[in-house]
Amino acid sequence: MNFSFSEDETTFLEAFQEHLAREKQRSDAAIIFAPQRETDSWLVDSPERRGFMKRLAEAGYIGMSWARDYGGRERPGIYDYLLNEELSSQGAPIIGKGVGCIGKTIIAHGSDKLKREFLPKILAAEIEFALGYSEPGAGSDLASLRLRAERRDDAWVLNGQKMWTTSAHFADWYWVAARTDPDAPKHKGISVFLVPMNHPGLTIVEIETMGDHRTNEVFFDNVEVPADYLVGQENAGWQYVCEALDYERFALYTVGPLLLRFEALVELVRRTERDGRPLADDPAVRARIAELACEVETARMLQRRVIAKAIKGDVPTVEAAMYKLYSTQLGRRIANEALDWLGPLGLLSSDSPDAPFAGKWEMSDRATVVDTIGGGSSEVQKNIVARRGLGLMTGA
Repeated sequence: MNFSFSEDETTFLEAFQEHLAREKQRSDAAIIFAPQRETDSWLVDSPERRGFMKRLAEAGYIGMSWARDYGGRERPGIYDYLLNEELSSQGAPIIGKGVGCIGKTIIAHGSDKLKREFLPKILAAEIEFALGYSEPGAGSDLASLRLRAERRDDAWVLNGQKMWTTSAHFADWYWVAARTDPDAPKHKGISVFLVPMNHPGLTIVEIETMGDHRTNEVFFDNVEVPADYLVGQENAGWQYVCEALDYERFALYTVGPLLLRFEALVELVRRTERDGRPLADDPAVRARIAELACEVETARMLQRRVIAKAIKGDVPTVEAAMYKLYSTQLGRRIANEALDWLGPLGLLSSDSPDAPFAGKWEMSDRATVVDTIGGGSSEVQKNIVARRGLGLMTGA
Protein backbone atom coordinates (compact mmCIF):
# COMPACT_ATOMS: atom_id res chain seq x y z
CA MET A 1 0.00 0.00 0.00
CA ASN A 2 1.50 3.34 -1.10
CA PHE A 3 1.08 6.10 1.47
CA SER A 4 3.09 8.73 -0.41
CA PHE A 5 1.34 11.91 -1.46
CA SER A 6 1.08 12.85 -5.13
CA GLU A 7 2.51 16.03 -6.62
CA ASP A 8 -0.94 17.65 -6.68
CA GLU A 9 -1.55 16.74 -3.05
CA THR A 10 1.82 18.13 -2.01
CA THR A 11 1.13 21.35 -3.93
CA PHE A 12 -2.25 21.68 -2.21
CA LEU A 13 -0.67 21.18 1.21
CA GLU A 14 1.99 23.81 0.53
CA ALA A 15 -0.67 26.31 -0.57
CA PHE A 16 -2.71 25.62 2.55
CA GLN A 17 0.34 26.07 4.76
CA GLU A 18 0.81 29.48 3.16
CA HIS A 19 -2.84 30.28 3.98
CA LEU A 20 -2.24 29.36 7.63
CA ALA A 21 0.96 31.40 7.71
CA ARG A 22 -1.10 34.47 6.73
CA GLU A 23 -3.66 33.61 9.41
CA LYS A 24 -0.88 33.58 12.01
CA GLN A 25 -0.16 37.21 11.24
CA ARG A 26 -3.58 38.26 12.55
CA SER A 27 -3.94 39.84 15.96
CA ASP A 28 -6.17 37.01 17.20
CA ALA A 29 -3.79 34.21 16.10
CA ALA A 30 -2.83 33.28 19.67
CA ILE A 31 -6.46 32.40 20.39
CA ILE A 32 -6.86 30.31 17.24
CA PHE A 33 -3.51 28.50 17.12
CA ALA A 34 -2.66 26.67 20.34
CA PRO A 35 -0.46 23.64 19.51
CA GLN A 36 0.13 22.80 23.19
CA ARG A 37 -3.58 22.85 24.08
CA GLU A 38 -4.69 19.48 25.45
CA THR A 39 -8.41 20.01 24.94
CA ASP A 40 -9.30 19.33 21.30
CA SER A 41 -9.79 22.57 19.41
CA TRP A 42 -13.19 21.50 18.08
CA LEU A 43 -14.48 21.49 21.67
CA VAL A 44 -13.65 25.18 22.12
CA ASP A 45 -15.95 27.94 20.88
CA SER A 46 -15.14 31.62 20.49
CA PRO A 47 -15.85 34.48 18.06
CA GLU A 48 -12.25 34.17 16.88
CA ARG A 49 -12.68 30.47 16.12
CA ARG A 50 -15.89 31.06 14.18
CA GLY A 51 -14.25 33.86 12.22
CA PHE A 52 -11.34 31.57 11.36
CA MET A 53 -13.73 28.88 10.11
CA LYS A 54 -15.62 31.38 7.96
CA ARG A 55 -12.39 32.51 6.34
CA LEU A 56 -11.59 28.86 5.59
CA ALA A 57 -15.02 28.57 3.99
CA GLU A 58 -14.52 31.69 1.91
CA ALA A 59 -11.21 30.27 0.68
CA GLY A 60 -12.98 27.09 -0.48
CA TYR A 61 -11.47 24.71 2.05
CA ILE A 62 -14.69 23.41 3.61
CA GLY A 63 -16.59 20.55 1.94
CA MET A 64 -13.97 20.02 -0.76
CA SER A 65 -14.91 16.36 -1.23
CA TRP A 66 -18.65 17.05 -1.58
CA ALA A 67 -20.22 16.78 -5.02
CA ARG A 68 -20.55 20.01 -7.00
CA ASP A 69 -24.33 19.60 -6.92
CA TYR A 70 -24.11 20.30 -3.19
CA GLY A 71 -21.58 23.12 -3.40
CA GLY A 72 -18.44 21.01 -3.08
CA ARG A 73 -15.45 20.71 -5.38
CA GLU A 74 -15.49 16.92 -5.87
CA ARG A 75 -11.93 16.58 -4.71
CA PRO A 76 -10.81 13.18 -3.41
CA GLY A 77 -11.18 12.66 0.33
CA ILE A 78 -7.41 12.77 0.77
CA TYR A 79 -7.62 16.57 0.55
CA ASP A 80 -9.95 16.70 3.57
CA TYR A 81 -7.42 14.55 5.40
CA LEU A 82 -4.51 16.83 4.47
CA LEU A 83 -6.52 19.85 5.59
CA ASN A 84 -7.49 18.45 8.98
CA GLU A 85 -4.06 17.00 9.65
CA GLU A 86 -2.37 20.34 9.02
CA LEU A 87 -4.93 22.17 11.16
CA SER A 88 -4.55 19.78 14.08
CA SER A 89 -0.75 19.82 13.80
CA GLN A 90 -0.80 23.58 14.33
CA GLY A 91 -3.36 23.52 17.14
CA ALA A 92 -6.04 25.16 15.01
CA PRO A 93 -9.77 24.27 14.85
CA ILE A 94 -10.39 21.32 12.55
CA ILE A 95 -13.19 20.71 10.08
CA GLY A 96 -15.44 18.53 12.20
CA LYS A 97 -18.97 17.28 12.67
CA GLY A 98 -20.85 19.53 10.25
CA VAL A 99 -18.88 18.65 7.12
CA GLY A 100 -18.21 15.00 7.94
CA CYS A 101 -20.63 13.27 10.29
CA ILE A 102 -23.71 15.36 9.55
CA GLY A 103 -23.15 16.83 6.12
CA LYS A 104 -22.18 13.54 4.49
CA THR A 105 -25.09 11.73 6.15
CA ILE A 106 -27.56 14.36 4.92
CA ILE A 107 -26.09 14.09 1.43
CA ALA A 108 -26.47 10.29 1.50
CA HIS A 109 -29.86 10.00 3.20
CA GLY A 110 -31.48 13.40 3.78
CA SER A 111 -34.50 14.87 2.02
CA ASP A 112 -34.22 17.66 -0.52
CA LYS A 113 -35.55 20.06 2.12
CA LEU A 114 -32.81 19.18 4.60
CA LYS A 115 -30.17 19.42 1.89
CA ARG A 116 -31.37 22.88 0.83
CA GLU A 117 -31.56 24.14 4.40
CA PHE A 118 -28.40 22.76 5.97
CA LEU A 119 -25.77 22.05 3.33
CA PRO A 120 -25.19 25.69 2.25
CA LYS A 121 -24.90 26.76 5.90
CA ILE A 122 -22.38 24.01 6.60
CA LEU A 123 -20.26 25.02 3.62
CA ALA A 124 -20.35 28.66 4.72
CA ALA A 125 -19.37 27.74 8.32
CA GLU A 126 -22.51 29.46 9.55
CA ILE A 127 -23.83 26.65 11.73
CA GLU A 128 -22.67 24.48 14.64
CA PHE A 129 -24.03 21.04 15.57
CA ALA A 130 -24.14 18.90 18.69
CA LEU A 131 -24.45 15.10 18.54
CA GLY A 132 -27.15 13.54 20.73
CA TYR A 133 -26.40 9.84 21.11
CA SER A 134 -25.39 8.73 24.64
CA GLU A 135 -27.89 8.47 27.50
CA PRO A 136 -27.59 7.53 31.20
CA GLY A 137 -28.24 3.88 30.35
CA ALA A 138 -26.98 3.88 26.77
CA GLY A 139 -23.36 4.86 26.42
CA SER A 140 -21.22 2.07 25.04
CA ASP A 141 -24.41 0.12 24.25
CA LEU A 142 -25.83 2.95 22.19
CA ALA A 143 -28.64 0.84 20.71
CA SER A 144 -30.22 0.72 24.19
CA LEU A 145 -31.15 4.40 23.97
CA ARG A 146 -34.59 5.28 25.41
CA LEU A 147 -35.23 8.87 24.33
CA ARG A 148 -38.76 8.48 22.97
CA ALA A 149 -40.12 10.08 19.80
CA GLU A 150 -43.88 9.74 19.25
CA ARG A 151 -45.66 10.74 16.05
CA ARG A 152 -48.46 13.27 16.51
CA ASP A 153 -50.06 14.44 13.28
CA ASP A 154 -47.33 16.26 11.29
CA ALA A 155 -44.75 16.28 14.06
CA TRP A 156 -42.71 14.11 16.37
CA VAL A 157 -42.67 14.76 20.12
CA LEU A 158 -39.45 13.84 21.96
CA ASN A 159 -39.19 13.11 25.69
CA GLY A 160 -36.21 11.84 27.65
CA GLN A 161 -32.57 12.66 28.30
CA LYS A 162 -29.18 12.70 26.63
CA MET A 163 -25.74 12.64 28.28
CA TRP A 164 -22.22 13.72 27.33
CA THR A 165 -23.39 16.10 24.61
CA THR A 166 -20.32 18.17 23.86
CA SER A 167 -21.12 21.46 22.11
CA ALA A 168 -24.75 21.56 23.34
CA HIS A 169 -24.08 24.86 25.11
CA PHE A 170 -23.03 26.66 21.93
CA ALA A 171 -24.42 24.62 19.02
CA ASP A 172 -27.25 25.83 16.79
CA TRP A 173 -28.76 22.42 15.96
CA TYR A 174 -28.97 19.06 17.67
CA TRP A 175 -28.44 15.83 15.68
CA VAL A 176 -30.46 13.42 17.85
CA ALA A 177 -31.06 9.68 17.82
CA ALA A 178 -34.40 8.66 19.33
CA ARG A 179 -36.53 5.53 19.62
CA THR A 180 -39.49 5.68 17.27
CA ASP A 181 -40.60 2.04 17.54
CA PRO A 182 -40.29 0.65 21.08
CA ASP A 183 -41.56 -2.78 19.97
CA ALA A 184 -38.90 -3.30 17.30
CA PRO A 185 -35.52 -4.97 17.99
CA LYS A 186 -33.30 -2.36 19.60
CA HIS A 187 -31.22 -1.75 16.48
CA LYS A 188 -34.29 -1.41 14.26
CA GLY A 189 -36.53 1.11 16.02
CA ILE A 190 -34.24 4.18 16.01
CA SER A 191 -34.57 7.37 13.97
CA VAL A 192 -32.48 10.54 13.66
CA PHE A 193 -33.86 14.08 13.97
CA LEU A 194 -32.57 17.62 13.64
CA VAL A 195 -33.71 19.82 16.54
CA PRO A 196 -32.95 23.53 17.05
CA MET A 197 -30.95 24.01 20.24
CA ASN A 198 -33.04 27.05 21.22
CA HIS A 199 -36.19 24.91 21.47
CA PRO A 200 -38.00 25.85 24.72
CA GLY A 201 -38.46 22.17 25.60
CA LEU A 202 -34.68 21.61 25.87
CA THR A 203 -32.82 22.10 29.14
CA ILE A 204 -29.02 22.03 29.06
CA VAL A 205 -27.05 21.25 32.23
CA GLU A 206 -23.26 21.53 32.38
CA ILE A 207 -21.02 18.54 33.22
CA GLU A 208 -17.37 19.27 34.00
CA THR A 209 -14.95 16.55 32.90
CA MET A 210 -11.60 15.52 34.32
CA GLY A 211 -10.12 16.75 31.05
CA ASP A 212 -11.14 20.35 31.85
CA HIS A 213 -13.60 20.70 29.02
CA ARG A 214 -17.33 21.08 29.27
CA THR A 215 -19.90 18.54 28.20
CA ASN A 216 -23.62 18.48 28.97
CA GLU A 217 -26.79 16.70 29.97
CA VAL A 218 -29.77 17.62 27.81
CA PHE A 219 -33.37 17.07 28.95
CA PHE A 220 -36.26 16.83 26.48
CA ASP A 221 -39.72 17.91 27.69
CA ASN A 222 -42.33 17.55 24.94
CA VAL A 223 -39.92 18.77 22.28
CA GLU A 224 -42.02 18.98 19.13
CA VAL A 225 -40.15 18.50 15.87
CA PRO A 226 -41.82 18.91 12.44
CA ALA A 227 -41.99 15.62 10.57
CA ASP A 228 -39.77 16.90 7.76
CA TYR A 229 -36.86 17.21 10.21
CA LEU A 230 -36.66 13.44 10.39
CA VAL A 231 -33.39 12.44 8.67
CA GLY A 232 -33.86 9.72 6.04
CA GLN A 233 -36.25 6.90 6.73
CA GLU A 234 -38.14 6.25 9.94
CA ASN A 235 -36.55 3.47 12.03
CA ALA A 236 -33.41 3.42 9.85
CA GLY A 237 -31.45 5.66 12.19
CA TRP A 238 -29.09 3.02 13.53
CA GLN A 239 -27.45 2.82 10.11
CA TYR A 240 -27.06 6.60 10.00
CA VAL A 241 -25.66 6.74 13.53
CA CYS A 242 -23.06 4.09 12.73
CA GLU A 243 -22.02 5.86 9.54
CA ALA A 244 -21.78 9.19 11.35
CA LEU A 245 -19.65 7.68 14.13
CA ASP A 246 -17.31 6.23 11.52
CA TYR A 247 -17.00 9.65 9.90
CA GLU A 248 -16.35 11.13 13.37
CA ARG A 249 -13.47 8.77 14.09
CA PHE A 250 -12.09 9.50 10.62
CA ALA A 251 -12.45 13.28 10.78
CA LEU A 252 -11.81 14.12 14.43
CA TYR A 253 -9.05 11.71 15.50
CA THR A 254 -6.18 13.10 13.47
CA VAL A 255 -2.62 12.07 14.20
CA GLY A 256 -1.36 15.65 14.53
CA PRO A 257 -2.07 16.11 18.28
CA LEU A 258 -0.37 12.79 19.01
CA LEU A 259 2.75 13.92 17.15
CA LEU A 260 2.74 17.21 19.08
CA ARG A 261 2.45 15.32 22.37
CA PHE A 262 5.39 13.10 21.45
CA GLU A 263 7.51 16.08 20.40
CA ALA A 264 6.72 17.70 23.76
CA LEU A 265 7.89 14.51 25.50
CA VAL A 266 11.20 14.62 23.61
CA GLU A 267 11.59 18.26 24.68
CA LEU A 268 10.90 17.22 28.28
CA VAL A 269 13.73 14.67 28.10
CA ARG A 270 16.10 17.27 26.70
CA ARG A 271 15.32 19.86 29.38
CA THR A 272 14.85 17.74 32.51
CA GLU A 273 17.66 16.61 34.79
CA ARG A 274 17.85 13.77 37.28
CA ASP A 275 20.68 13.66 39.84
CA GLY A 276 22.35 16.51 37.99
CA ARG A 277 22.36 14.77 34.60
CA PRO A 278 20.00 15.33 31.64
CA LEU A 279 17.41 12.60 31.18
CA ALA A 280 18.55 12.47 27.58
CA ASP A 281 21.80 10.88 28.77
CA ASP A 282 20.01 7.99 30.46
CA PRO A 283 20.20 4.87 28.22
CA ALA A 284 16.88 3.53 29.56
CA VAL A 285 15.10 6.80 28.80
CA ARG A 286 16.61 6.96 25.32
CA ALA A 287 15.50 3.39 24.64
CA ARG A 288 11.96 4.18 25.78
CA ILE A 289 11.83 7.29 23.58
CA ALA A 290 12.88 5.12 20.62
CA GLU A 291 10.12 2.63 21.41
CA LEU A 292 7.53 5.39 21.59
CA ALA A 293 8.79 6.87 18.31
CA CYS A 294 8.09 3.51 16.66
CA GLU A 295 4.63 3.42 18.23
CA VAL A 296 3.88 6.94 16.98
CA GLU A 297 4.86 5.85 13.47
CA THR A 298 2.58 2.82 13.84
CA ALA A 299 -0.28 5.17 14.76
CA ARG A 300 0.48 7.29 11.68
CA MET A 301 0.28 4.22 9.45
CA LEU A 302 -3.00 3.09 11.03
CA GLN A 303 -4.43 6.55 10.32
CA ARG A 304 -3.24 6.31 6.71
CA ARG A 305 -5.13 2.99 6.41
CA VAL A 306 -8.29 4.82 7.47
CA ILE A 307 -7.67 7.41 4.78
CA ALA A 308 -6.86 4.81 2.13
CA LYS A 309 -10.19 3.07 2.78
CA ALA A 310 -12.20 6.28 2.92
CA ILE A 311 -10.89 7.77 -0.32
CA LYS A 312 -12.07 4.63 -2.14
CA GLY A 313 -15.62 5.51 -1.12
CA ASP A 314 -15.85 2.86 1.60
CA VAL A 315 -16.75 3.48 5.24
CA PRO A 316 -13.59 2.69 7.25
CA THR A 317 -15.37 1.08 10.21
CA VAL A 318 -12.71 -1.41 11.30
CA GLU A 319 -9.77 0.75 10.29
CA ALA A 320 -11.14 3.76 12.20
CA ALA A 321 -11.73 1.62 15.30
CA MET A 322 -8.18 0.24 15.16
CA TYR A 323 -6.69 3.69 14.82
CA LYS A 324 -8.86 5.27 17.50
CA LEU A 325 -8.08 2.47 19.95
CA TYR A 326 -4.32 2.46 19.32
CA SER A 327 -3.74 6.21 19.11
CA THR A 328 -5.70 7.17 22.22
CA GLN A 329 -4.07 4.43 24.28
CA LEU A 330 -0.69 5.61 22.99
CA GLY A 331 -1.54 9.14 24.10
CA ARG A 332 -2.10 7.74 27.59
CA ARG A 333 1.27 5.98 27.53
CA ILE A 334 3.09 9.15 26.50
CA ALA A 335 1.45 11.16 29.29
CA ASN A 336 2.25 8.46 31.84
CA GLU A 337 5.91 8.36 30.80
CA ALA A 338 6.15 12.11 31.25
CA LEU A 339 4.74 11.93 34.78
CA ASP A 340 7.08 9.05 35.66
CA TRP A 341 10.12 11.02 34.50
CA LEU A 342 9.06 14.25 36.19
CA GLY A 343 8.44 12.56 39.52
CA PRO A 344 6.20 14.12 42.21
CA LEU A 345 6.50 17.62 40.71
CA GLY A 346 4.79 16.34 37.58
CA LEU A 347 1.53 16.07 39.53
CA LEU A 348 1.39 19.84 40.07
CA SER A 349 -1.32 21.56 38.04
CA SER A 350 -1.00 24.72 35.96
CA ASP A 351 -2.12 26.98 38.83
CA SER A 352 1.03 26.07 40.80
CA PRO A 353 4.07 28.31 40.19
CA ASP A 354 6.38 25.30 40.69
CA ALA A 355 4.65 23.06 38.11
CA PRO A 356 7.16 21.89 35.49
CA PHE A 357 6.25 22.80 31.93
CA ALA A 358 3.40 24.96 33.31
CA GLY A 359 1.49 21.84 34.40
CA LYS A 360 1.12 20.53 30.87
CA TRP A 361 1.71 16.88 31.76
CA GLU A 362 -0.66 16.79 34.72
CA MET A 363 -3.29 18.17 32.36
CA SER A 364 -2.28 15.75 29.61
CA ASP A 365 -2.66 12.78 31.94
CA ARG A 366 -6.27 13.76 32.63
CA ALA A 367 -7.13 14.77 29.08
CA THR A 368 -5.88 11.55 27.52
CA VAL A 369 -8.30 9.56 29.69
CA VAL A 370 -11.18 11.47 28.10
CA ASP A 371 -9.73 10.75 24.64
CA THR A 372 -10.13 7.00 25.22
CA ILE A 373 -13.86 7.45 25.90
CA GLY A 374 -15.11 10.09 23.43
CA GLY A 375 -16.29 8.80 20.07
CA GLY A 376 -16.71 5.31 21.54
CA SER A 377 -14.70 3.85 24.41
CA SER A 378 -11.70 1.58 23.92
CA GLU A 379 -13.90 -1.40 24.81
CA VAL A 380 -16.32 -0.46 22.01
CA GLN A 381 -13.43 -0.21 19.53
CA LYS A 382 -12.20 -3.68 20.55
CA ASN A 383 -15.67 -5.11 19.95
CA ILE A 384 -15.81 -3.49 16.49
CA VAL A 385 -12.46 -4.97 15.54
CA ALA A 386 -13.41 -8.39 16.94
CA ARG A 387 -16.83 -8.58 15.33
CA ARG A 388 -16.44 -6.76 12.03
CA GLY A 389 -12.74 -7.22 11.46
CA LEU A 390 -12.11 -10.72 12.78
CA GLY A 391 -15.61 -12.17 12.47
CA LEU A 392 -15.78 -13.13 16.14
CA MET A 393 -18.98 -13.24 18.13
CA THR A 394 -18.28 -11.23 21.29
CA GLY A 395 -20.43 -11.20 24.38
CA ALA A 396 -21.95 -14.60 23.68
